[in-house]
Amino acid sequence: EAGSFQEAGVIQHAYSLNFPLHVVPATCAQCPAWSAFSVSSPAVVLETVKQAGARAEGPDAVVVRLYEAYGSTVTAWLQTSLPVKEAMLCDLLERPAVQGHLPLQLQGLRLSFTPFRVLSVLLVLSR
Repeated sequence: EAGSFQEAGVIQHAYSLNFPLHVVPATCAQCPAWSAFSVSSPAVVLETVKQAGARAEGPDAVVVRLYEAYGSTVTAWLQTSLPVKEAMLCDLLERPAVQGHLPLQLQGLRLSFTPFRVLSVLLVLSR
């Protein structure tokens, strides 16, 4: 079939095959739809969400790891429904990057990717 792997959604289908969704019964029929995170670009994969390590900003912080999967240069918006009070880029050891603070905007966090770049974002949450 003609077209690229990007147009065919190969990466998304591979994740669906390897990590199938699990159905969890809702407590009520009128429960609102909810998503902890969303990313505006199909080229960017949100790979990991985890509690930040002890060296980070304490128990009220999570690390989100994303990567660019299409070999493109892209700007993507990361949106979350979590109560974020501060966001910053960090390294793989979860140390905040110098001048890595990210402004919290209405659209979410603006992230810039070069081909196959991995970004780790430290999110400090409000209590």
